Amino acid sequence: MRLTRCHIVQPLAPGSEIALPEDVSAHLLRVLRLSPGDACVLFNGDGHDYDARLLVADKRGARAEILAARPVANESPLRITLLQGIARGEKMDFILQKATELGVARVLPVESERSEVRLPAARAEKRLAHWRQVVVSACEQSGRATVPEVLPPQPLASAAAQREGRGFLLDPQADASLAALRGAPLAACTLAIGPEGGWSPRDRAQLDAAGFNGLRLGPRVLRTETAGLAAIAALQALAGDLG
Repeated sequence: MRLTRCHIVQPLAPGSEIALPEDVSAHLLRVLRLSPGDACVLFNGDGHDYDARLLVADKRGARAEILAARPVANESPLRITLLQGIARGEKMDFILQKATELGVARVLPVESERSEVRLPAARAEKRLAHWRQVVVSACEQSGRATVPEVLPPQPLASAAAQREGRGFLLDPQADASLAALRGAPLAACTLAIGPEGGWSPRDRAQLDAAGFNGLRLGPRVLRTETAGLAAIAALQALAGDLG
């Protein structure tokens, strides 16, 4: 039976005993109804799963003993950064969840000229915490032991300047297609996906200045919640770990 994986933000080492955070304790004890002696798996994003056993489980919380560390080698050889125009509500959650499952390494949420979502500082901080939790939950489910980085929302020009590897701007009218990448060495890339309203001419000029090139994924215009995920899957099939 597959054991529950829980993410915690603290150092883990075999032979140590730890107090589990309140949210993790509540999930293990109240939802899964585990008892002292039951096993679980913990991870903190360092690339390992830690086998653990509950020692104490009561109303005050839970303590666990770390039994062993196991390296998890399921990260893609292709490091993909998703530069994503901020989408509304559940669309953004869906994008982050599925991009994590597909192996994206980093996410840059951006506010662009046609963004329908504008986040003042206080709200941006809360959304960032929520987005990071969405990514953590996707790691728990998908078996990843390295948590993708989600950076704070920022203007497009600032995010574009943080491009890693080749920069791709999806465009059904672009000359270059995915087929042109087949067989080419590709260790890292950054995908620029516009918000619901798409990229404006000014946005495209900023991306062009930052070294992004048009890439044709297909003949049709895809929605923001479809485009990035389709491109990530295609690139993983070409140069990553799908196929």
